[in-house]
Amino acid sequence: MQQLNFPSYTFRFKNSENKVSIFDEIRKKFIILTPEEWVRQHVVHYLMDEKKYPKSLINVEKVLTVNGLRKRYDVVVFNPDGSIHILVECKAPSVKISQATFDQIARYNMTMKARFLNVTNGLNHFYCQMDFENEKYEFLRNLPDYKE
Repeated sequence: MQQLNFPSYTFRFKNSENKVSIFDEIRKKFIILTPEEWVRQHVVHYLMDEKKYPKSLINVEKVLTVNGLRKRYDVVVFNPDGSIHILVECKAPSVKISQATFDQIARYNMTMKARFLNVTNGLNHFYCQMDFENEKYEFLRNLPDYKE
């Protein structure tokens, strides 16, 4: 897999039926390794190892309903009260981050109401803080560290 713009992490892999899988610490199972999954696993480790978010507050690849349509989010970090702190949209490294990517995460966030958004293809990372009162977002240099 391609080198990403993240610190180096140790992953567990397995090979079966000519497919490589990577162990997901959150889902506690092996997931087929696709370019997008490679990015998602780096994001999860980044949130736990660098930003110190507890594993118990991180959720991966769950279904949500947006305008009556079933969609899947990539990574969510919850607040201890169950509200959503961070919503992450992962793309494969070959996918250019565009306005359409931001529109996608913004649509999801109308339902989810996360305070922070992160869009990444593993090479380029964009971080935003939501301003719900003024219906806009402000770009940040990074996500905040976990605070109890």
